[in-house]
Amino acid sequence: MSDILLNDFATPERIEALKSSYHQVLTLLGEDPEREGLLKTPERVAKAMLALTRGYHMDAREVLLSAKFKEDYRQMVIVKDIDFFSLCEHHMLPFYGKAHVAYIPNGYITGLSKIARVVDIFSHRLQVQERMTLQIKECIQEALDPLGVMVVVEARHMCMQMRGVEKQNAITTTSDFTGAFNRAKTREEFMNLIKA
Repeated sequence: MSDILLNDFATPERIEALKSSYHQVLTLLGEDPEREGLLKTPERVAKAMLALTRGYHMDAREVLLSAKFKEDYRQMVIVKDIDFFSLCEHHMLPFYGKAHVAYIPNGYITGLSKIARVVDIFSHRLQVQERMTLQIKECIQEALDPLGVMVVVEARHMCMQMRGVEKQNAITTTSDFTGAFNRAKTREEFMNLIKA
């Protein structure tokens, strides 16, 4: 997302309101927000949260449509190992990992970077991994009307690593698919290609 779009949303009024809230949070945690090391923390956190949730103010479908091209290619297109960072909506702690996305064009393709941008947009919201996987799939299906879409997301969740069960090595994998990927052979081909 460009700084211009973020700046349109990150108004001084919004930053000030968030800053005030984080000042209160620090106090409630037993900290002194007036001590030297914390003086600018409420403002820094306010700006960070606006950046981390910027996906609410972007239209992923429009991103795909902005680079939609007629092309008679009907084989699998895969963009794999797309790094992402998100915040879980339950604890507002990070989860992060990689997304792998495939689609089989049906007369139209999109710019490859736009697939990564779609992942970026949906990950920059308060999320659960399952919904994010579904949203990426649905967005590509609706915008491009391909013969099929498949999305696999692999992530580590800090809410599991830092609190609760405290399992540092657990990885969560989610997947969703449409159309041609309903065939086991097509799904298997995709899974083999993303492991290569």
